[in-house]
Amino acid sequence: MGSATVTPGLRLRSLPVREALRLGRPSDRWFKPALSVAAASVLPNLVLCALGRLDLAAYTMAGSLCALYGHDLPYARRAATLARVVLGMLAGVAVALTAASLTDSPLVLVAVGAALAAVQKALADAAEIGPPGHVIFTFVAAGALFAPQQPGQIPGHLALALAAGAFAWLVAMAPALRRTDGPERRATARALTAVAAHADAPGARTRHTADAALRAARHSLHLTGTTTPDRRALAGLLHRAEAALAGHGPTGEQLHTWAAAVRAHGPVPGSPTALDLPEADTHDTAPAPPRPSLLRSLAPGAAHAPAALRTLLGCALAGYATLWLGVDRPYWAIVTAASITQANIALTWNRTLQRTLGNLLGVAVFAAAVPLIRTGPIALVLCLLVLNFAAEALVTRNYWLGTVAVTPMALLLVEFTGDHPAGRLIGDRVLDTLIGAAVGFAAALAVTNHRTADRVRHALHAAGRARADAERALADPAAGPAAVHAASRRLAHSLADLREARDTAAGEWRRRTLPERALRAAEEDGHRTLAGTAQRRGGLHPAPESGAA
Repeated sequence: MGSATVTPGLRLRSLPVREALRLGRPSDRWFKPALSVAAASVLPNLVLCALGRLDLAAYTMAGSLCALYGHDLPYARRAATLARVVLGMLAGVAVALTAASLTDSPLVLVAVGAALAAVQKALADAAEIGPPGHVIFTFVAAGALFAPQQPGQIPGHLALALAAGAFAWLVAMAPALRRTDGPERRATARALTAVAAHADAPGARTRHTADAALRAARHSLHLTGTTTPDRRALAGLLHRAEAALAGHGPTGEQLHTWAAAVRAHGPVPGSPTALDLPEADTHDTAPAPPRPSLLRSLAPGAAHAPAALRTLLGCALAGYATLWLGVDRPYWAIVTAASITQANIALTWNRTLQRTLGNLLGVAVFAAAVPLIRTGPIALVLCLLVLNFAAEALVTRNYWLGTVAVTPMALLLVEFTGDHPAGRLIGDRVLDTLIGAAVGFAAALAVTNHRTADRVRHALHAAGRARADAERALADPAAGPAAVHAASRRLAHSLADLREARDTAAGEWRRRTLPERALRAAEEDGHRTLAGTAQRRGGLHPAPESGAA
């Protein structure tokens, strides 16, 4: 895999259009972030409406939008993650407000906005905070950057954002009062369903989906940090799903039955004592690879540096281009350029199409709604509430569909500060969208990410080591269930990392040559070894009753 050998990789003419815009099935949890952000925003907005200060809604929305994060995390981890999200949001807003209070030079503000977007991209990727990633942070900070600001106003505005963020934390944590194990149950049900789908229609795509779902479910159980009978039963179901994936377990029909029972509010199939699992099967015992510190994630040689550089370059050039074309507040061009930067060129292309289509349709929605919006403050608040809910309800079908609601929502926040010429608002937003998308994609093309090939090489070596360890555990008659389990988990993790690295690298348009034959052999050999570990462990425990609910 020589570093001097560079291949065209992905060909730009092969980038899809129809596939990027196709609607998918909604997520099984689409309503959770949608309800959370609506609930988190309605009270602060009503209070501001009662006080006649809807002009401050942009600051409370900064805190309310924190309710979008952490819905896949167990509640103990969600509490800590949401707290960090709120603090990160405040930090971005504080930098933006300080810059806005110190200068009114749009050239300086664009530079600050681009730097903020790049830092937020790198930190969000390194922290793996999950969807919606860095985009919300950039959306809020860029808007604050171009809002008139006095130094004396900053503490009050930050206090509003903090208060709304604290309320969003309470809203996002409220479901724990009713069902403390909901996130890990949903993750387990998704894994069972994915394995059942592979059993019904075997193939490379369904296999990869099942592997990823199993890994996510194991990780969710690991993050709980505590052992309960129900969680031990969930771990047992994942154990049997892994055996099924290896061809030594229950049928797809049985897995579907268990998935439905896990999603329901009754006891987990097999709990509390039907599964006598060893402690090794309760949580994922394979240690996760160490992640670099957040500060190291900003270093030039860090794994996330190319994406951050693409974000910096795209946001800066998009902002300056729209200024040159006469837009007074080019924050939407910065947000557009930041939002389209993804893990590789193929995904960036998809997001560019989705963002452009969604924004243009969203502008049309805003234009149609202007007469209703301007009937009074209550109409403004209600429209914002509906759009908040709609954005999260629709985005899981396809990103472009969600941005149809996000775009008029962003324009509504401008309306909160007073009436603005609708034609100018709409024209600026269309121009910002087109420039931001075009320049952002061009920046992604300009910054070549050779690290994707390096990551494949490291993942290939790691998978080889993990398979060798698993083979040694299988060959050792004295190896107990815990040792086999740990080796199996490490191998499963390494294969998932290898597939992810391979897919990311395949989507780059200029990259070093990938060892395709070695990659295929590593995956095939690794899955054969996994099947052996599943067979070795498969007969250890009784299965839950088929009719258990």
